[in-house]
Amino acid sequence: MLNANQAVSVWGEEPHEGFTLSDNACEPSGAVVTSVNYAMLLRYEPAQPTGKAMLVFSGGGYTQLMVGREGIAVAKWLNGLGYSAFVLIHTFPDAAHGPSAALDDAIEAMRMIRANGWARDGLGVVGLSSGGHLAACLAASYPVAWPAPASRFPDQSSRPDILVVGYAPISTNAKGRTIIADKPPLPPVEKQAMYDALQPDAMMVGSPPPTFIVYSDSDDVVPVENAYRLRDAVKAHGGTVELHVFSDAPHGFALDTPSGPVTLWPQLCAAWLRQVGF
Repeated sequence: MLNANQAVSVWGEEPHEGFTLSDNACEPSGAVVTSVNYAMLLRYEPAQPTGKAMLVFSGGGYTQLMVGREGIAVAKWLNGLGYSAFVLIHTFPDAAHGPSAALDDAIEAMRMIRANGWARDGLGVVGLSSGGHLAACLAASYPVAWPAPASRFPDQSSRPDILVVGYAPISTNAKGRTIIADKPPLPPVEKQAMYDALQPDAMMVGSPPPTFIVYSDSDDVVPVENAYRLRDAVKAHGGTVELHVFSDAPHGFALDTPSGPVTLWPQLCAAWLRQVGF
């Protein structure tokens, strides 16, 4: 359906459809996931694998997933660079799954990829929009108030070796840290509870992975302040950062914005990945 080499359940459920698309007849590039019963990984393999892999998190505000343009398209771009790529279709923070759902799925997906030997020479993470927030959370501490679910792969690490984050709401959706004064809570209540509990810049742990950050200064959905918060946190904890802020680009520019300097960010990211040896 989404033309993956393989689709697998993250938590070991029987192999049937764990998610719903807004339009089953759409092209993969335009696929939007509207509901998720259980987390799935879509696997995309390059023609000439390098032994390194990337886990991709799509945006969608934690209420849907732009799995086509911010997931599959990103995976295909990474394939062109020689990486195996995995697109995570995670559950949403809602009444059915709770505030920790997306992060729990992401952690287990990282462990699963490593346990299966699918990233023998390194595993990085690429996340755009809300997916970028989720990616950054993998370099931060897990909330002590949340009981972590039992993993099928407890001996495997969930920390990324490399981190790529684009136009993500790192912490400006959290209570007390918003840029917009008196910003109302985001529905559903589980989603706001997640943003309040998961502030990766404030929860960053030591020696974070090399990090590439790309944002738009004119973004009217996710303030560019998020980029600076993440940069400062990574550097303060001993990590290195490559930061690019484009003066005029829309929120959700992804890989397919037709014109402007922002179209160069994938090339800049690829050059940075080579520079840091990943």
